[in-house]
Amino acid sequence: MRILHIVGARPNFMKVAPIMREMFRHPKDFHQLLVHTGQHYAPQMSQVFFQELDLPQPDVNLNVGSGTHAWQTAQIMMRFEPVLLDYRPDWVVVYGDVNSTLACSLVSTKLGFQVAHVEAGLRSFDRSMPEEINRILTDHLSDLLFTPSKDADQNLKREGIAGNKVHLVGNVMIDTLVHLLPKSQSYWYQLVNLYPREYILVTLHRPANVDDGATLAEIMSALETICDEIPVLFPIHPRTKERLNEFGLQPKNPRLYIIEPLGYLDFLALQEHAVLVLTDSGGIQEETTYLGVPCLTARPNTERPVTISIGTNQLVESEQTALVQAMQARLSGSRGKKKMPPLWDGHTAGRIVKVFRQH
Repeated sequence: MRILHIVGARPNFMKVAPIMREMFRHPKDFHQLLVHTGQHYAPQMSQVFFQELDLPQPDVNLNVGSGTHAWQTAQIMMRFEPVLLDYRPDWVVVYGDVNSTLACSLVSTKLGFQVAHVEAGLRSFDRSMPEEINRILTDHLSDLLFTPSKDADQNLKREGIAGNKVHLVGNVMIDTLVHLLPKSQSYWYQLVNLYPREYILVTLHRPANVDDGATLAEIMSALETICDEIPVLFPIHPRTKERLNEFGLQPKNPRLYIIEPLGYLDFLALQEHAVLVLTDSGGIQEETTYLGVPCLTARPNTERPVTISIGTNQLVESEQTALVQAMQARLSGSRGKKKMPPLWDGHTAGRIVKVFRQH
């Protein structure tokens, strides 16, 4: 069976790694090709993950780079088409909800190739988010849909997608976390005199939070305020760094440590040892749930509601007072008993590969 995996951005790498590793255990059943669209292209957002996740180097790199949503999606489609026609896979496997996911699904479906979507069925019900559009369209184009949680199954059923296409398999990102957690290590908290459970970890990159100067000012004001109580460690996304410079919002509080983006292992260690994580990332909502670390998500909604109903996650408005009050409340509360959504057990890739072997 010829499998063509599509990755384009940082979250995809953590999802593809365990599936490729599991397929390599069955060399008679699978021949794999890895295509990197180049949607994330900076070394700290791309190359370091191939090294740390034990991913093979991509067989093809489309080198698309950044651009508007329309330009980037169109470039991926044009550059991917000849690769697809040359390799002629039995399955094109797409991951998550980035532009690469939708672009390659569209090309594959129009040319008659079967598409499998890993992390299908997630919905924020907010169509102002580009990721939501990517998720909906990819799911309706796909022939196999691998879901991480029961709410995803319910979303797909409500949208009329045939149940025989849908397979509840669990969260493949947790496979990577379980596999690499013993190897994770970080010296950042030592370099800046921070110690386990004595810092807040922050990551922000979504346009709604960082592209609007007023909103970003509210967030930075909240971080500077909470720094008077506890240090904050902020590995900064290139997009966010550009906006801080553009809006003149560089922090003045010396206890707010802004550092360069980190590799997966370092960042995983920082999550595990943080007293609290503030984020707008989807994957981090899941990882903190598994780790049992309190998480505040600076968004009005989430496509991962299971991280709220079962996990450690809580939504918070991107406004100074709301953020400070939420952080203070989580800092003063107890961690509570760690709970785990069903099938978030580190064996999702095995279940996915089993389904492929049956097709």
